[in-house]
Amino acid sequence: MTGNPKGTALPRLAPGSTIGMLGAGQLGRMTALAAARLGYKTHVYAPDAAESPAAQVSAAATVADWDDLDALERFARSVDVVTLEWENVPVATAEHLRRFTNLHPGPNVLSVAQDRIAEKSFVNRLGIATAPWRAANGADEVARAVAEIGPRCVLKSTRLGYDGKGQARLEAGSDPAAAWNAIGGGKPGVEGIVEGFVTFACEVSVIVARGADGAMVAYPAVENRHKDGILDVTIAPASSDKVSAATAAETDRIARRIAEALDLVGVLAVEMFVTADGGVLVNEMAPRPHNSGHWTMDACAACQFEQLVRAVCGLPLGSVERVADAEMTNLIGDDVLRWPELLAEPGARLHLYGKAEARPGRKMGHVNRLFPRR
Repeated sequence: MTGNPKGTALPRLAPGSTIGMLGAGQLGRMTALAAARLGYKTHVYAPDAAESPAAQVSAAATVADWDDLDALERFARSVDVVTLEWENVPVATAEHLRRFTNLHPGPNVLSVAQDRIAEKSFVNRLGIATAPWRAANGADEVARAVAEIGPRCVLKSTRLGYDGKGQARLEAGSDPAAAWNAIGGGKPGVEGIVEGFVTFACEVSVIVARGADGAMVAYPAVENRHKDGILDVTIAPASSDKVSAATAAETDRIARRIAEALDLVGVLAVEMFVTADGGVLVNEMAPRPHNSGHWTMDACAACQFEQLVRAVCGLPLGSVERVADAEMTNLIGDDVLRWPELLAEPGARLHLYGKAEARPGRKMGHVNRLFPRR
């Protein structure tokens, strides 16, 4: 099975069908809960699926490696469609699964989203701006990239970096060799990209859902504020003082354009920088539900997780109408110990992920607070 022809509808899966989920973290958990509300079962596959956040609320879990072809085939034949909560599933895994069932998003999307160079090249080919960047493998290439882009840069590993991991800032006088070593340069498979530092008014993201028939819906641009490289607070929608109506419309256009060009079926989050003059630069994208979309669970008619279920099951996409403005705050590490006071706070919506151990930098849950629409 090669997947669904572009621009046509998927077979509509009836309630009672089983959705296969690649990855077993909190995004899979919240997708499984959304699926259950619509009458679907979820079967999780991941090397660490046992007792994972997603497995705790799913009908079944397969614990196996990404390259276990027999286990992958058994998994694929036990479900009606496969999706994912983690874009770094090996492309070879995705290609193997697609021999037996529909998989959304597909290997073509993963090959772009897994590599920062492929991602930025793809976005730039669409005529969409990013920060200036150069591929850089080794201290000498880092130094050359800095000389071309300017002294204020960020060196990142091209793969697997998230929440500030695999990154090193460069300023005037920084040692390129030290930065290269800081991201794990020299280890097998580690490649680098140098990105020019962007002075921005705010960072925003837009989440768009797209069906196989090309239908799309998008949530409004939201403002994201980070602490120690990890998303701390999302404000929905982004304030008009920082994001004008014209800029918000441009972020919406960009997210839809990328989703269409990828021929995505599912949910795509596009993170962007808004400059002081209202310009928009794409930073990163993720073809899955996103931390900055957690506010939709309590403030929208259909949340981002329900949209993913609808898209991969061939259902009409849900309304993105906002019933309230919202502020989402992540609970990182020991922040989760505040759960009693958050439960006692009038109007706070607490979402915990079922993780057994709180560690520094680990996302343990989030809380949504709703406000009258502006």
